[in-house]
Amino acid sequence: PFQATQLWNSIIHALHNRVEIKRRRQHLKTYRNCFTGSNAVDVVLSHLMQSMYLSCSDISRLKGVRVCQALMDHKVFEPVGAKLYLFKNGKETEFEDTDTSLYRFVNSSLEPLLPRKNRDSEGLSPEQICKQKTKRCSKVEELLRSINVHASLPPKIMDNEPTRLLAKAVIEDVWKQQTLLRLLQLIDVPLLEDILVSSVKTKSDSFGKEEDMIISNTFLDREVMCSLNLSKLDRWLYAAIECLEYFPDQFLVMVSQQLPQSSNNPSSPDTYKKILFDVIIKYYSQKKDSLLATQDIDIHSGIIELIEKGKTGQALEALQLYLRLLAPNISEELHRLLIFLAIASESEGYRLQKQFENRFVIIKTCTKFILQNRTLSKPQAELLTQFLMDNHSELFKTPLTLLELTSRRLESLLEGQDPDINSGFIFCQRITTNEYEDQKQQTNQYLLALIQEMDNDPTVPAKQKKKLI
Repeated sequence: PFQATQLWNSIIHALHNRVEIKRRRQHLKTYRNCFTGSNAVDVVLSHLMQSMYLSCSDISRLKGVRVCQALMDHKVFEPVGAKLYLFKNGKETEFEDTDTSLYRFVNSSLEPLLPRKNRDSEGLSPEQICKQKTKRCSKVEELLRSINVHASLPPKIMDNEPTRLLAKAVIEDVWKQQTLLRLLQLIDVPLLEDILVSSVKTKSDSFGKEEDMIISNTFLDREVMCSLNLSKLDRWLYAAIECLEYFPDQFLVMVSQQLPQSSNNPSSPDTYKKILFDVIIKYYSQKKDSLLATQDIDIHSGIIELIEKGKTGQALEALQLYLRLLAPNISEELHRLLIFLAIASESEGYRLQKQFENRFVIIKTCTKFILQNRTLSKPQAELLTQFLMDNHSELFKTPLTLLELTSRRLESLLEGQDPDINSGFIFCQRITTNEYEDQKQQTNQYLLALIQEMDNDPTVPAKQKKKLI
């Protein structure tokens, strides 16, 4: 039981040290010191692989989600925003493995289930305290066994966090290197210069210092939220508002001026949808550059080729790897736009045009917002856009294979070993001198046989034979 508790605490250590904690915006509000659900799952899976030397077949992302659910249930962290309100009212909250679900640590304690001195244990005898410890540890053991990880524990597990000893820059370089290596296994990329040195500038974090600040430079938030009261569960409107987070102020002013100002005669949700859709289309139509950089055309072409051949699993993993290489602001903006496009393309939602289906209108209109390149045909670009929309919920998750490869490499660096020995990638294999000579002799024999076959072929002219030989 104490080994299970040690593993539990090491998982919490990993979360505190490795999740990306920063200000984040959601539904026109800013929250400080929070992290995303998908980032938490990535950290948990990476840590479990480092600690227990698990392979991809031993642990799945679903089990990582169950660990995070248990951590949230035991008040290690809690959701922020609207979910926090439900959470505090005693209702069950389900952990979400997405980039849009935000969470915050409850406190800095790293031992939530270990016994502490309190009023309940002051009058207990040593035997009773021992029973109390065993009972608490058994709960942790039961939890870990339920997700099928406790059975994989080695005889002696140390509470260490390997990546704490490595510089942040080194860890980032390893992640990028392993991402590129895995990407090269899936698609053919002739040149890497444009990928290794990104030309995309990140957006500065200019949020305010208040913990829960409402953006009030325009009347957009008040007007839109008033309209949303008519349809609180309308995903269409929420997704559109999320896209507006990255728009310049003049577009927000444009929306606020177009929204109906009278509260006595509230307009239908379709009126707001038309206004928001028109503004989103107008904004991206005026942008010169698409969200996916033109210089990465080789990656785009390789992914499209996988889709055309029906290798959708490899195409999805290649896209997940590629999106990790994008600047954070571009990745987040693309994520929000894809969510909106996927919802707006649904046939049962708001009708964009009377003569065409929503999906057709979205793909034909919005493909150029995501990808613009003259070397790609229009059907190819539309195929990639359609694939992005259909898989938007999985695109921004870290592939399990990449987690394992990165964990293995970081572990090798910590132990002072050559990280390339067990990198998971084999491009060539060493052979003996005798094997080389045998292969060389066989090659010469095959070439000689080919020449003789051409020379004896009466259908080939003599001039052509000479040229071929």
